[in-house]
Amino acid sequence: MKHWILAFCCLAALTGCSSEYIITTTDGQMLTSDDKPELDEDTGMLEFEDSEGRKQQIPQANVKQMLER
Repeated sequence: MKHWILAFCCLAALTGCSSEYIITTTDGQMLTSDDKPELDEDTGMLEFEDSEGRKQQIPQANVKQMLER
């Protein structure tokens, strides 16, 4: 019985680690990212994976707001 409790606690801890991010662009688009977007310093592009698993890039200048959900 104790093994099930330990497994449940581990699963609950892993589930709590992931966060969804909402990126609002200057033209009003709202993009969803499953993980925290990363800035590529060399290109100035914000890189993220969307909710469908596709890798996306947008210029940092086009980002108006980024919220963790």
